[in-house]
Amino acid sequence: MSEERIPIEIAYATPRKQLILELEVEPGTEPREAVMQSDIERHFPDLDKAHADLAIWGKVVRPGQQLQPGDRIEILRPLIADPKEVRKRRAAEGKKMKKGGGSAEN
Repeated sequence: MSEERIPIEIAYATPRKQLILELEVEPGTEPREAVMQSDIERHFPDLDKAHADLAIWGKVVRPGQQLQPGDRIEILRPLIADPKEVRKRRAAEGKKMKKGGGSAEN
């Protein structure tokens, strides 16, 4: 007799649409395998589920990691800007405003 399947969720979001799919998988299933078993591309045709980065509850998936009951796999979108560079730019703009070098226009 085979083991019971375990319940998981697969989440993906774009700026315009969010979706959480409920799925049951065999024990020992890895996150990428579960994503490949899902039909999430039906809802997001441009999603490359074979190569997208994955996380479980906000933590990046480790190689060989197996799913546990209740895990939520998050399919991550690529960053459009480097967060460090954005912070540096904001800090530089803030310094400029303190020195009176910025304009008051919004």
